[in-house]
Amino acid sequence: MAERTVFDTDVITLTRFVLEEGRKAKGTGELTQLLNAICTAVKAISSAVRKAGLAHLYGIAGTTNVTGDQVKKLDVLSNDLVINMLKASFSTCVLVSEENKNAIVVENEKMGKYVVCFDPLDGSSNIDCLVSIGTIFAIYKKTSDGEPSEKDALQPGRNLVAAGYALYGSATMLVLATDCGVNGFMLDPAIGEFLLVDKNVKIKKKGNIYSINEGYAKYFDPAVSEYLHKKKFPEDGSAPYASRYIGSMVADVHRTLVYGGVFLYPANEKSPKGKLRLLYECNPMAYVIEKAGGMATTGAEAVLDVIPDNIHQRVPVVLGSPEEVLEYSRIYKKHHK
Repeated sequence: MAERTVFDTDVITLTRFVLEEGRKAKGTGELTQLLNAICTAVKAISSAVRKAGLAHLYGIAGTTNVTGDQVKKLDVLSNDLVINMLKASFSTCVLVSEENKNAIVVENEKMGKYVVCFDPLDGSSNIDCLVSIGTIFAIYKKTSDGEPSEKDALQPGRNLVAAGYALYGSATMLVLATDCGVNGFMLDPAIGEFLLVDKNVKIKKKGNIYSINEGYAKYFDPAVSEYLHKKKFPEDGSAPYASRYIGSMVADVHRTLVYGGVFLYPANEKSPKGKLRLLYECNPMAYVIEKAGGMATTGAEAVLDVIPDNIHQRVPVVLGSPEEVLEYSRIYKKHHK
């Protein structure tokens, strides 16, 4: 066996990975262009996040976005970066962002065949206190005939071609899910490239961590209360589950993917349709988790089966290890016959 040097000279970068997968699929290369554009946007956002304090990018930009959240300066920058990179990739036709009320139809001269829904900076309420934040994206192929429009984005998650997220934490990680599975890439700032570090990621069948905002316990559905009681007071004598909740979806879901367990943002009395958005939060995360062997449900049905009726639609979501989600689904159905 040949001795390996400390510095690997045959690393698999994200660019190389998508090129090789595209070659295997005998594709046109358009999806590769698109993923490379997302990769570049993520690098730029990561750089901005790392020096936000020095560049005075923290704080409120002075407006609220379409879903009512206060817009941070970094949000505005990140949104512009993603939109401009995607348009310049010549691979997209419709863009849906959390920060824009209406879908963006790409100019004819830059138009491609893909629809991209994204949250440019998820968890932005945590920016000022340096908690991990991220970027989420979902990629569909335009399936209708005629001129592209907002309707092209109203596809169920089952139609996804690829999805993923970037996490700006102690390192910058990009997790990409496609038909060939889930792979994790870490940004090496020394060379400015994402390197494959976690190949064919699989979630544990069962975990010992639950993640939910228990501050809303007063408003919980009885099914949620019963499920959490079972986690805290196990009837089989096993140890109770640990509670972990960051309040940044990307960070909470990434931890769930890595350690197993369950992430819940269910409907409650205050948010009867849930709070998280289907197109650019729940669908891409559900796709990642399912491709890693996990499950994602609204309680009533699989998240990826929901037919969207508007681009900022909210849905309840419970996702993670398959045994955990199945247990929650059984309890939910018992309470919602």
